[in-house]
Amino acid sequence: MAVYNLPDLPYDYSALEPFVAAEIMQLHHDKHHAAYVAGANTALEKMAEARDKGDFAAINKLEKDLAFNLGGHVNHSVFWKNMAPKGSAPERPEGELSAAIDEFFGGFDGFQKHFNENAKAIQGSGWSMLVWDILGKRLNVMQLFDQQGNLPVGQVPVLQLDMWEHAFYLQYKNVKADYVDAWWNVVNWNDVAERFTKAKAQTDGLI
Repeated sequence: MAVYNLPDLPYDYSALEPFVAAEIMQLHHDKHHAAYVAGANTALEKMAEARDKGDFAAINKLEKDLAFNLGGHVNHSVFWKNMAPKGSAPERPEGELSAAIDEFFGGFDGFQKHFNENAKAIQGSGWSMLVWDILGKRLNVMQLFDQQGNLPVGQVPVLQLDMWEHAFYLQYKNVKADYVDAWWNVVNWNDVAERFTKAKAQTDGLI
């Protein structure tokens, strides 16, 4: 039985147009995200087989396969909800999230420029993320390489931008900056604020 399942999109494929094309959304969700879900479940099945047989020669590879595919599943599951059709969420963060962005980035404009440059500077495949740091009790902007590499433990993502080519190439070709600029039009600040509130509440006292 599958442990992980592909979640439904919370909107139609075309809901984010003209900023993200329907063709991209369908391929991204139905093909790429689905492949990560299948890969994570396959890795778990093969680990179970290895335990049953007492043959752990491939365990190192299987653990890496699980980490990569599970990273892809989790990242995309957040990414879909981090977006919403234009006009269905505030254009900018509000309340406690807005205050935190002001505190840690000197205002929304500074944060947005920081995030943009972080995203455009990713070499190869990866994600740009706004995260809550449970140790420093602050917001940080960080790059995540591939699907699971290099993000320090204790950084809880609240906003994620997929910078893999499959997320934008059909529409924006190799012009990353146009994709990043367009994406701000569909950021679901309601979802980001909810994740921010939960991250702060759930991580108090962990470190």
